[in-house]
Amino acid sequence: ACARSNSNRAAISHLHRQLYGRLYPVLLVSTDGSTVRLRYREPKRIIMLPLDSSTLPEAERKARLRRHFPSKPKAKEEETFEGIDLNTYKKFWKK
Repeated sequence: ACARSNSNRAAISHLHRQLYGRLYPVLLVSTDGSTVRLRYREPKRIIMLPLDSSTLPEAERKARLRRHFPSKPKAKEEETFEGIDLNTYKKFWKK
């Protein structure tokens, strides 16, 4: 299987390059919400800086951790048919 490298290959997927030949305009968003336009080596629209959790108050830090790692859903008990009176549903059965 031969992979042909021509102009149509870039239209199907992204360019497979390690280095780009120029710098691209990118919007950088810092943790406080301020934005800066800069030139970046990869063609991206926006870059968000990660939030430093050590600077957050304890309550907000725990709330963020709960959102990122939610608790596992509890297993539900299966219903049993022992407590059901079948004579009440007798009218729905075909004769």
